[in-house]
Amino acid sequence: MTTTDHNPYMLGLDQNPANFATLSPLSFIARTAAVYPERTAVIHNQVRRNWAETYSRCCRLASALSQRGIGKGDTVAVMAPNLPEVFEAHFGVPMAGAVLNALNIRLDAEAIAFILQHGEAKVVIVDREFSEVIDRAIKIARINPIVIDIDDASYEGGNLIGEMDYEAFIASGDPEYDWALPADEWDAITLNYTSGTTGDPKGVVYHHRGAYLNAISNVVSWNMGDGPVYLWTLPMFHCNGWCFPWSIAAAAGVSVCLRHVRADDIYNLIKEEKVDHFCGAPIVLNMLNNADSELKAGIEHQVKVMTAGAAPPAAVIEGMEKMGFSVTHVYGLTETYGPCVVCAWHDKWDDLPIEDKARLKSRQGVKAPMLEGLMVANPTTLEPVPQDGKTIGEIMMRGNLVMKGYLKNPTTTDKSFEGGWFHSGDLAVWHEDGYVEIKDRSKDIIISGGENISSIEVEDVLYRHPQVMEAAVVAQHDEKWGEVPCAFVTLKAGAEVSEEDIIQFCRANMARFKAPKRVVFCDLPKTSTGKIQKFVLRTQANETA
Repeated sequence: MTTTDHNPYMLGLDQNPANFATLSPLSFIARTAAVYPERTAVIHNQVRRNWAETYSRCCRLASALSQRGIGKGDTVAVMAPNLPEVFEAHFGVPMAGAVLNALNIRLDAEAIAFILQHGEAKVVIVDREFSEVIDRAIKIARINPIVIDIDDASYEGGNLIGEMDYEAFIASGDPEYDWALPADEWDAITLNYTSGTTGDPKGVVYHHRGAYLNAISNVVSWNMGDGPVYLWTLPMFHCNGWCFPWSIAAAAGVSVCLRHVRADDIYNLIKEEKVDHFCGAPIVLNMLNNADSELKAGIEHQVKVMTAGAAPPAAVIEGMEKMGFSVTHVYGLTETYGPCVVCAWHDKWDDLPIEDKARLKSRQGVKAPMLEGLMVANPTTLEPVPQDGKTIGEIMMRGNLVMKGYLKNPTTTDKSFEGGWFHSGDLAVWHEDGYVEIKDRSKDIIISGGENISSIEVEDVLYRHPQVMEAAVVAQHDEKWGEVPCAFVTLKAGAEVSEEDIIQFCRANMARFKAPKRVVFCDLPKTSTGKIQKFVLRTQANETA
């Protein structure tokens, strides 16, 4: 008899409640509240709550939602900055079996109306800073959700538009609410909308299993340890804060809230609360690099920074490292729960010059601990490109850290999963050591005279100019070459630099044909998550050429 006819490991060894449970990040807060009830969980100005109190409030929220008939498959939207209420919603909403839709606080009423309607929001929890835009959005969408106000003392202004405030709402709930893990870890836990720069935003659906695994992947890949003090510089509406609400619960850490992302507030909280972890897009790091030296003084403990969003110029990473901050570069998309690729560090790189270390850290990296597959491949044939650091292909991922799909959009979902891989749309090379390095978005590559020019490579040189604050490079139509690089630059305060100065600097630091043929000095348009809106700049470059 062969082993295929008789497998002893399949006989009488079945899943049962004693040996199997669905994976859900809700289990993290239950454990931490039980093991470390007195540890500080949330800090927001004068508010300090421990894990027992925070867990009780999450249970109350779940109970209050359940009493209103909110349950499995129902959407609860939240429009607020990084406040304790948003942190609690990441647990309380799915405890009720519902799906959390954290809304982008920088969107206009029309975009919010589309999201509320498309996601079929039954409840909207809104901070008074955004009551006007939510009121308009609800009217535009012609829906009638339950509206609950967050009446936070850190903001003066705005109106209360709901039937009651958040504190009164959760007070109606049971602190001992008997919630349960989902029967199926494939159940939706959150709904996140992409930025929608080319048409309506797409609703990305996360499941409990992926949220659980990416939360743990964060803890492992960043060596967060026990009890990290995490500052909310990254929006919780962006990929659910890269899954860090759940990571903080898993690590029994501290969630330090922040209404507005400002250099003085960030530096002050780092010093006052001994913050040792925070995340942010390169634009946030650049802001901190260029802050007044007085703000930077007095930090005497190690601070870990995780950055992603757009490929960070090596010069930006170098600036943070010079201040003593340890930077970890990660990469991902809304469709991959945020970070799923990490620039894992090797001890052998420790003694390299800081410029070389920054260059290595500017690469996107290798798959995170909980991602199953990562490759750079031909987008049509799915044939992996050579690991030569030169051949360009598309980054593709597969595994538990990839979304369920796009809500109510099966055609786009199927297209994004063609060949059994998620197609990112990002173009990259694959280095000999297996590290991925993005060269551009597929739509951002500049083809000049038949040669491919990476806008990121040109931007990296521009950021090394001592007078450049921010830079972005796009393709501008050219009758002779087809396309040429056009640079948009924001100078540092008081700087006086000419277009020719910038062009000559680039020519001296890279192949001459890659240097921008035109430089425009201006403030750069950005998305709600701090990414530079290159589609706006492309239009501007070609309208004014």
